[in-house]
Amino acid sequence: MDLFIFLVICLSCLILLSLWNKSYVKGKLPPGPTPFPIVGNILQLYNKDIKKSLSTLAQEYGPVFTLYFGMKPTVVLHGYEAVKEALIDRAEEFSGRGSFPLIEKVLQGLGIIFSNGERWKQIRRFSLMTLRNMGMGKKTIEDRIQEETLCLVEALKKTNGSPCDPSFLLSCVPCNVISSIIFQNRFDYSDQKFHTLTKYFKENANIVSSPWIQLYNAFPILHYLPGSHNEFFKNFADQKKFILEKIKEHQETLDLNNPRDFIDYFLIKMEKEKNNKQSEFTMENLVISIWDIFSAGTETTSTTMRYGLLLLLKHPEVSVKIQEEIERVIGRQRSPCMQDRGCMPYTDAVIHEIQRYIDLIPNNLPHVVMKDIQFREYFIPKGTNIVTSLTSVLYDEKAFPNPEKFDPNHFLDASGNFKKSDYFMPFSAGKRVCAGEGLARMELFLVLTKILQHFTLKPLVDPKKIDTTPILTGFGSLPPFYELCFIPI
Repeated sequence: MDLFIFLVICLSCLILLSLWNKSYVKGKLPPGPTPFPIVGNILQLYNKDIKKSLSTLAQEYGPVFTLYFGMKPTVVLHGYEAVKEALIDRAEEFSGRGSFPLIEKVLQGLGIIFSNGERWKQIRRFSLMTLRNMGMGKKTIEDRIQEETLCLVEALKKTNGSPCDPSFLLSCVPCNVISSIIFQNRFDYSDQKFHTLTKYFKENANIVSSPWIQLYNAFPILHYLPGSHNEFFKNFADQKKFILEKIKEHQETLDLNNPRDFIDYFLIKMEKEKNNKQSEFTMENLVISIWDIFSAGTETTSTTMRYGLLLLLKHPEVSVKIQEEIERVIGRQRSPCMQDRGCMPYTDAVIHEIQRYIDLIPNNLPHVVMKDIQFREYFIPKGTNIVTSLTSVLYDEKAFPNPEKFDPNHFLDASGNFKKSDYFMPFSAGKRVCAGEGLARMELFLVLTKILQHFTLKPLVDPKKIDTTPILTGFGSLPPFYELCFIPI
C-alpha cells in the first residue's frame, strides 16, 4: 500500500509538472499558491470561507492568480477592474461556460446556461426572442406579476399574524410567473405538484452550495460514492419527468399557427427544422432549456426575497422608511407598478443594497476562455476555467464605503436620489449576463413593495439578536432558517 501511495504521488507530480511546462510553452500562467499533488489547492480553500480565502490570496498574488482545483488550473479574477476587463471589455474571449461537473452530468452541454458555441448562441437567441414575445420586459409580464402578488397577499393574510416560514410562499410568485410563460398556466398554492416542484428547486440550491459539491466538482470521481449529489440527480430526474409530461400535453393540442407559450414556440421551431440534422432544436434541448429557465428564474429570486425580508427584520427602521415612501407615492389601495420605482428612490436603493449585501452568487458561474489569450502580462490557454469574484466587486470599498454593513445609502446621493453604480453586478455582466435580469428586478420591486404595503414584518426575537450570516456560501449564499409574523396594516 505504501508503494502504491508513493507511485500515485510521483505520477501526480509528473502530471502537474507537465501542466506547468505546457503553460510555459507560449507564456506564463498567473502566479498562485503552490498546489499539492492530486488535490491542488483544495485543502487551502475547503471548509473555509472561500470568499475570504480568495480575498486573502488576491492581496498576496494580485487581482489575477491561478488556483488548482484538483489537477486543473483555474484563473481567478478579483476586483472590479479585472472582472470588467474580462467580462465586458473582452467579452467574446471570456464568453465560454466553464466546467461545473455536477451540472454537466445531467445537462450534457444542452440548454441555455451551460451550453457553449453555436448551440448556446442559437438557443439563447431563440429563448430571449420568445420570452420577449411572451411579454418579458413589457406591461403584460408586469400584469402577471401584479396578479400573482395579489394571490401572495391573500395567502399571507391566512397566516393570521402567526409565526411562519416564508420560504414556500415567496417562491410561489417567481415560480408561477415562469410557469405562465412556459406552460401558459399558474398553479394554485395548495397544488401538491407545485409544492413538490418548489421543494426540488430549494433542495437543489442547498445541495449545489454545500462543501461536498465543491469537492465533487474538483474530483468528479466522487460520483461513484454516496453523497448529496445523488439527491440532486434524483430531484432532477423527477423535474425532467414533470417537464416531459407538460410537453406531451402541448404536443397533443399544438396549433402551429397559434403558439400559446414557450413550449409551443419551441415545438413549432422543431417542426420547421425537422429535416435539418444539425438542428439544435431538439426534444432534449427543449427539456433542458425549460429546466434552465425555471432554475434560474425561481430559486434565485425567491432566495433574494427571503434574504431581503430577514435583513428588513434585522433593520426595522428601513422597513418604516419604505412604508412611508409607499404611503406617499402609492397609498394603500392601488397596486404598485414599475412606474412607481422612479418616484421611490429609497425603496429602489434598499432592493439594490439587499442584492449587493447578500452576494447571492459570490464567484459567478464559471467561465472559460475561448482561445489562447494574453491577459495583462499572463498567458491563459484555451479552455482554462475562469472564476470571476463578484464578491470583490459588490464589496469594493471604493464604491461602497464600509461594505460589510447593510446600508441603503450605498445607492443614494447626498440629495436622497437613487445613485447607479457600475460595481453593481449581482447578475454578472457581458455576454453571459443573466437573461432574466429584467424579470428579476421587476419581481423584486413589485413583490417586496406589495408585502410592505399590506403588512408590518414582526420578528420573533429582538432584531439585534438576528443573525444574517449565510448558512452556506458555496455556489450560492443561502440565508439561515427563520420565521416571522406578517401583521396586516
